[in-house]
Amino acid sequence: MRKKVLIVEDNLILSDMLEKWLLKAGYDVVTATDEFSARRKINESNVALVLTDVRLPEGDGISLLEWNVRQKLPIPFVVMTGYASIADAVRAVKLGAKDYLPKPVYEEQLLELLHGLLKLPVTVMREKKMLERCSAVARETERIAKRVAGSECAVMILGPNGSGKESIARMIHLHSLRKDYLFVAVNCGCVPRELAASEFFEHVKGAFTGAVKDTEGYFGRARGGTLFLDEIGNMSHEIQALLLRVLQEKVYNPVGSRIEQEADVRILSATNEDMKLAIQGGRFREDLYHRLAEFEVCQPSLAECPEDILPLADFFRKQYSEEMRQETSGFTEQAKSALLSYSWPGNIRQLANRVRRAVLLAESPLLSQKDLGLEETVYETENLKRKKSWMRSMKKNVFAKHWRKMKTISVVQRKYWL
Repeated sequence: MRKKVLIVEDNLILSDMLEKWLLKAGYDVVTATDEFSARRKINESNVALVLTDVRLPEGDGISLLEWNVRQKLPIPFVVMTGYASIADAVRAVKLGAKDYLPKPVYEEQLLELLHGLLKLPVTVMREKKMLERCSAVARETERIAKRVAGSECAVMILGPNGSGKESIARMIHLHSLRKDYLFVAVNCGCVPRELAASEFFEHVKGAFTGAVKDTEGYFGRARGGTLFLDEIGNMSHEIQALLLRVLQEKVYNPVGSRIEQEADVRILSATNEDMKLAIQGGRFREDLYHRLAEFEVCQPSLAECPEDILPLADFFRKQYSEEMRQETSGFTEQAKSALLSYSWPGNIRQLANRVRRAVLLAESPLLSQKDLGLEETVYETENLKRKKSWMRSMKKNVFAKHWRKMKTISVVQRKYWL
């Protein structure tokens, strides 16, 4: 029997996107745009889970959750929240929400969470097909990742934001002995300090005010599989201390319990920071770094892999065309030139966003430079190059002029003063 999810979100574009993801994953979906219509849908439908935004035009997600608790309905809640409303997310979890998702919401993260909460018969979320990279630099990184996958050592993936560090982590998981268990990704910078222990190591009923039932944490959810700690450079000192003990002892105590649980997970981590500088600055513990970085893999930026730009763009075009049910066949020659000319400071993530935008706006099967929104950015890139060239030329001219002046003074000094 298909599980039914209620999406409560007033942003219709986001609501529609979430609905498409869930329908494709095999769920039934009903939607609401405010608290009162959500209550009606809960009463009318056999809802298995509620996915709600905190802020709604009429009512809000917190009061909807409180109403659910008062009605004594056994429906799990997942709260979506922006960074500015993390305090609301903390309050929601204390009131009994199963989990929260920081915005922007990612498809794989959402489906993993729902899979764990609804306990579907399938025990592993199958990965999407990953593109084989063309560039020698990226292929070497993938070769190293596959080589280290068979071991149990902790791997730290280094690279700039948006370069695909999580895809390398998933590749390691898929080629490891733990591939038949879950891959759980956690953005460490989004875990509130107040909820860190509960989020990572779960809590039992009665552990604190609002803990009305046992709740599984990241380590429990990833048991037997892989726990991917993204953005570890943003991890608070409190979380660092908790994590170090677990990595040393291989056991943990759920909040409110004295019974130890085995930490049976493979740890992978990623950061875009220079960890040596973070250690020197006192922002990251050196002992934890050595536990997490038994082996390091460096993911190159997209600018270092120009051969990958067009294949990646076409990969995303096909993916988003299917997702949005749009008919596209490729890129115009002008669009291809623009893709290759741009510097991509946001790396693969920026490329994916540009292609998504193009698929959404395209009025013909061939995506244009205008659809990609690269008309101004390419011009700005070329303008910046010309400006830098002009600056270098000016520096040379100023230096040459200054040098001639100094040389003349030197000659005069030798002739008249020395």
